[in-house]
Amino acid sequence: MLRSFCIKTNNKSILEFLKCEFENSNLQDLYISTNSFKNFKNIILHYKYSNNLNLFYTLIAETMTKVIVEFYENNMTKKILISNYFYFSKNEQESIYNNCLELLEENNDGKSFRQHVAFTAFYDYIKENKYMVIDGFINFRLKKYLKSLDEIVDLAVDRYVLEKEYNEFISLLRLYINSKEIIEPVVHLIYQEQESILLNEHKQILDTTSDVFDIKYLSDIKFTSNDYALNALLNLLPGKLYVHLIDGVEDEFINTLKLIFENRICICRECAICNIYKLQQYNRHKVKTE
Repeated sequence: MLRSFCIKTNNKSILEFLKCEFENSNLQDLYISTNSFKNFKNIILHYKYSNNLNLFYTLIAETMTKVIVEFYENNMTKKILISNYFYFSKNEQESIYNNCLELLEENNDGKSFRQHVAFTAFYDYIKENKYMVIDGFINFRLKKYLKSLDEIVDLAVDRYVLEKEYNEFISLLRLYINSKEIIEPVVHLIYQEQESILLNEHKQILDTTSDVFDIKYLSDIKFTSNDYALNALLNLLPGKLYVHLIDGVEDEFINTLKLIFENRICICRECAICNIYKLQQYNRHKVKTE
């Protein structure tokens, strides 16, 4: 028995992609031809089968899913962005679009979901029809896929707004410290296990929770040692800030300090102070394991 299916498009790159995919498939008794009619160029598949017709449907559905990901997904995402968030400037839209591309790559569960949605839609359609116009199929039969992309765009916008607010916040703090006179020539920040300790130039511990420090910055309702440390630094206005990374890790908090204090900050991983706190850390861990 013979089963045929025709795929219609005027995109030469897609036609070449489809032809290559089908020619390199392992499906036996599959015959491929191309033809041009009035409105579309066509790739026509003929499959001679006995009892394994599902292999034919699966091959086409998998291949068309690849086409969506390869040739359409990014453009569909950009169209949703422009349509839903037209009030952002072109530069802002470009930044948000870059966030979209990152999210599309980062979210493996989302990718798997979209591919499953596309495959199922193609498979069900191919079983009941003899031809497909790709653009029309995408516009009218991939609603769930488009909804998933819509959610990606919303997440990308949220990320952009947060990044913008963060950068504005950093700029304000940087402007503040650069407009004030230095109070403490040197401050040491000991950073380990995401906790901060401040020392003055005489290596004496500073009480960062003291009332002497006006509250200029506290990030959350539940304050952390890093919140208090940053607030203290904004009051101390150090000429030089030595950050001692006992764990050796530069996380978000350290990167924030680098952005605020710029050339005033010096990152240290190996000095007398580092070694003292590394030894203390080692001793604490040793006691816990004994």
